[in-house]
Amino acid sequence: MNVHDSDRMVEVLRSAGGLGAERIEEADLVVFNTCSVRDKAEQKLRSAVGTLAPLKRARPQLIIAVAGCVAQQEGAALLRDLPYVDIVLGPDHVAELPALLAEQLAGAPPTSRTEFDIAAPRFLTWPTRPLASGAPERSPAIAFVTTMKGCDERCTFCIVPYTRGPERYRSAFDVVDEVQRLVELGTREVVLLGQTVDSFRDPSLPLSTFDDASDSSVAQGDESQFPALLYRLAEAVPTFDVARSNSPGLARLRYASPHPRHATASLARAHAELDVLAHHVHLPVQSGSDHVLRRMVRRYTSAEYVSRAERLMRARSGLTLSTDIIVGFPGETEVDFEQTLELVRHVGFTSIFGFKYSPRPFTPALRLGDDVSEDVKSSRLERLFELSDDLSRAHLARLVGTRQRVLVEGPSKSEKGSLAGDRVQGRTDRNEMVHLSHRGAAGLVGKIVDVTIVQANRHSLLGTLDDSTPPVRLARRRLPVVES
Repeated sequence: MNVHDSDRMVEVLRSAGGLGAERIEEADLVVFNTCSVRDKAEQKLRSAVGTLAPLKRARPQLIIAVAGCVAQQEGAALLRDLPYVDIVLGPDHVAELPALLAEQLAGAPPTSRTEFDIAAPRFLTWPTRPLASGAPERSPAIAFVTTMKGCDERCTFCIVPYTRGPERYRSAFDVVDEVQRLVELGTREVVLLGQTVDSFRDPSLPLSTFDDASDSSVAQGDESQFPALLYRLAEAVPTFDVARSNSPGLARLRYASPHPRHATASLARAHAELDVLAHHVHLPVQSGSDHVLRRMVRRYTSAEYVSRAERLMRARSGLTLSTDIIVGFPGETEVDFEQTLELVRHVGFTSIFGFKYSPRPFTPALRLGDDVSEDVKSSRLERLFELSDDLSRAHLARLVGTRQRVLVEGPSKSEKGSLAGDRVQGRTDRNEMVHLSHRGAAGLVGKIVDVTIVQANRHSLLGTLDDSTPPVRLARRRLPVVES
């Protein structure tokens, strides 16, 4: 979601005539986009802003902005605590960035904009403005589309309701329209975004329109309109046709992140019936202990989570799950943690995002204290990752020798983060990362290719192009020569 917000900030600045600077020393504006889910991001922000102090003193006209959830959390206090900051911008005010920048350039005092747009929520979309040539701007192969913002769940550990506000939804018509336009411009995969994306309700329709009376496992008040949105997208948006690989078409539809409470039978049925849905769901569980889940106010038991996870996996053969887990939550005992490990083994997650609990301001969990020592948290997180690695390695090993369809996302990165020559990387329908070596591999970016898996690494796969994949044509172009 923060990546999506950063992309939107880039676009609104470009639309206002801005140009990206290669180096901070050349910039007129530096924007820090932030997340406040964990304490580390706040510490990094303060350190990063501090490193710009000498540059700000040398160039007082440099504008420094802090955006995102830390900006929303701290508000005008950041202007006091970080005197070099000129703009504090909450997530609901991204569209105002060019105007706020113009005010600063005209000599306005530092400003903070952190009110929620509850009365008239605004959703920034991917631009499809004409280029100088008159052709529309091509969209990325993978695009994020916001369906909602905010959260009403009130989990005791989570600061998101405070920094993103209550739930506000886009109309299904607007979501479908944006996805259609993206696909027409070349997008192959769309990721629907929302804090609890599967709680979606269309504000333009009565709640009863998409209620599913056949789902007796969930109270009607809990049934969202998200599955209906998936069906509507599948019907309205052309899908990818292998035989016409150069034609517009949506190959995959993903969503992040759902709440288990809304993972109803309707959602499972959508996965069974809609081939465009990716064969992977990220379904955060947070803990496998009912005692801890109650203290977290997650509003499901471990047995209910397992039942809903298994229902999703039964709906689509080969569907995989990943999850989020917090270790060391207040009051978590060794027995509680062992129950979490047992749930992980039972479900068989292919990947896990694990975190040590850290107290966050304005969250109800602050009243519970922080009674699990840092050493115990570290030990439990290490044990969780050991189990996760075992499950992941076993899963990836089973894929060696299989044929997979991969959407190539971009150049592979080495362990040191540098681009690795003619290697590209992409993901399968089940979200496994695949690295591919091929002459002229850059020409594969944005394409869907058939790959045979030849090797399983710790967290990824190595593949070779199948003979059925069309050859890559290498474009010739003249490169400018510049002084070093």
